[in-house]
Amino acid sequence: MKITVVSLLLLVCSVSSEETTTKEQPQDIGAVVRELTAWLVQKEVEISSLQRENQVTAEPVFSLNFLSVQQVAFSASLSAQGALTLGPFGTPTILIFKHVVTNIGNAYNPNTGVFTVPVRGVYHFEWHIGVIAEPSHGSDAVLIKNTVPTFNTYEYQMSGYGSSSQGVNLLLEPGDILFLRIWPGSKIYDNDVHQTTFSGHLLFTMNEGNNSSLSANV
Repeated sequence: MKITVVSLLLLVCSVSSEETTTKEQPQDIGAVVRELTAWLVQKEVEISSLQRENQVTAEPVFSLNFLSVQQVAFSASLSAQGALTLGPFGTPTILIFKHVVTNIGNAYNPNTGVFTVPVRGVYHFEWHIGVIAEPSHGSDAVLIKNTVPTFNTYEYQMSGYGSSSQGVNLLLEPGDILFLRIWPGSKIYDNDVHQTTFSGHLLFTMNEGNNSSLSANV
């Protein structure tokens, strides 16, 4: 409004100056002011209309971008085809879940077994580990966040088949990586019915600094 008033005064002064200099027929200053005021009001209405149109156009784009970062989910099993037994290994080894059922957002890499966090938020992960009973070996796997172990699964049976399961909610930052690792001396089993699986999804996004009661220590 300051710019509008200044512009109006300058125009009025310009008209007054022309009258003084040229000594032409006197003009109705009031009429000029009214015309200028009406013109300025019309321009303000046009600008407001353009701003509303721009906002309406931008909102769907924002909504699409917001939805795209929220759509993160994957599920995969260890064996792509047939029975598979892994281990025992002499060192900790990453489990690569090759049979991908769902990978919305493509955050999980079936070639490396690594999930890379695309957006800050709270994620839920679950893993189920199958085992064939063997007296000398158990089934022991852990979810790793970057380089830090989180929750572990363990199963040991003298006979038959067994499985262990685990789940965790984690506050994660973009670029964090997560994967399952089998501990030395462990054996893991999977087959066509997919007993050994790894799944995860984004529960909700979180703004920077909004940690609520969640901890990011792991």
